[in-house]
Amino acid sequence: MNSDYTASAEYFTRALTRDPSNPKILESAVLAYLSLGQIDTAIPIARKMETDGLESQLARMVLAAGLIKDGRYEALLDSIESGQGVSELVDGLMTAWAHIGNGDMSNALKAFDAVSEQPGLAGFASYHRALALASVGDFEGAEAIYSDKSGSAIQLTRRAVMALAEILSQLDRNDEALKLMDDVFQGDLDPDLKIIHTKLVAGETLAFTHVRGAQDGMAEVYYSLAGALEREANPDYTLLYTRVAEYLRPDHFEALLLSAGLLEQLGQFDLATAAYKRVPADHPSFHAAELGRAEALRQAGKLDSAIEVLEQLARTHGDQPLVHSSLGDLLRQKNDFAGAVQAYDRAFALFEKPNHNQWFILYARGISHERLGNWEQSEADFRKALELNPEQPQVLNYLGYSLVEKQVKLDEALSMIERAVAARPDSGYIVDSLGWVLYRLGRYDEAVDQLERATELMAVDPVVNDHLGDAYWAVGRHLEAQFQWKRALSFVDDESAEEAKPDRIRRKLEVGLDQVLSEEGSDPLKVADEG
Repeated sequence: MNSDYTASAEYFTRALTRDPSNPKILESAVLAYLSLGQIDTAIPIARKMETDGLESQLARMVLAAGLIKDGRYEALLDSIESGQGVSELVDGLMTAWAHIGNGDMSNALKAFDAVSEQPGLAGFASYHRALALASVGDFEGAEAIYSDKSGSAIQLTRRAVMALAEILSQLDRNDEALKLMDDVFQGDLDPDLKIIHTKLVAGETLAFTHVRGAQDGMAEVYYSLAGALEREANPDYTLLYTRVAEYLRPDHFEALLLSAGLLEQLGQFDLATAAYKRVPADHPSFHAAELGRAEALRQAGKLDSAIEVLEQLARTHGDQPLVHSSLGDLLRQKNDFAGAVQAYDRAFALFEKPNHNQWFILYARGISHERLGNWEQSEADFRKALELNPEQPQVLNYLGYSLVEKQVKLDEALSMIERAVAARPDSGYIVDSLGWVLYRLGRYDEAVDQLERATELMAVDPVVNDHLGDAYWAVGRHLEAQFQWKRALSFVDDESAEEAKPDRIRRKLEVGLDQVLSEEGSDPLKVADEG
């Protein structure tokens, strides 16, 4: 199905009026509405499929969600028992949570045990077993499961850590909860985590809100599976699980944010924007939602609107470095380099002490300074970035290439770019930089080898083709040089014109590179061994 879900839903709904029993149309309509998160609309279509005897995992997923929402746990168990479940893993965990919903902890624990016996699923089972125990007030039992370091150990995801922090707090062990958060997050706390951290420091007892009952538990089943699927499945498939999680627990904003991110990946920017806007302004995840909304707007080509979102967010959430650095990135994309520098300054000032993750802000600010002609500040930022992340290939390449363009510290530039190439041997930009520094050093034959490889990696980049043309000219391959310059001109567009310098390329085609260098007052070409 086309991933334009709104159009698909409208199309298949109209098609059903003409052919109401067509299995493919029914399935496609269910898929469209499920992908839109409109499960209540999908349920009657799925019920029609069930009545018609049509086999469909999607229909079963939708019908199960409806039973859960209505609290019909016995009907859900009957459906699973009769082979009308969703999948082996989902069915096992839903069976356990359905028993919780019926007040039958004994059978719930047996169901969790059955899931844990399936290969690779012990961690999933342990996580949900711990949540189930905590949801009924057995915090000692829940903590004991978390403490188990065997093959069934729980993976400490963000949500798993938040749940454990609440459990420890309920056991009057705030100090352990704080240590857990410090060890896992290393001080990098978003607003949601900061609230928890602040309450723990103040000695407050955190309420256990992670899972409040069976329906929340089943929402968590779908969300935790979506988190696992995100790394290996197509985003349109993962979206089905996040949509069910949202439906079962409308305040599961992590599921909503994941849905929005998946919609971005699918190019559904209007739907992504709408999803991000559903997070309330007073919720701790609001800043993350607004950052996501700005990115969705940017990808939709609405750069000014994206900047407006972040400028407003900077006023309301000015204590978050990521808000300012993200604004800087968008301003830099708009070529407002002075505004970008100011945004990066605000971001950097919020850090209490240097850490590895700050390299990108320094790198981006360095680029902005370089574009403004502030070379001293630019070089200083690049070198500070390398102090924090010494082998970062983007920084090594940009600083090395800048030194080459300025024809200073060429030996250092060569060393930097060689290190960058070692880290990213398939990056056309970085290989081009290596070729270009070799050219500047007069090592023209070696430059040709690297620049030919760069054009293989970036065949339609005008700057790379222009560089190869210059290297060909330097080794006497003038016809090939002219061919590369013509190729370079054919690839120049508005975005690349400033760097590619098309007028200079045309002049080289008219009179040759030697004459252009002479007109510019530059040193003539000279092979390194001659100097």
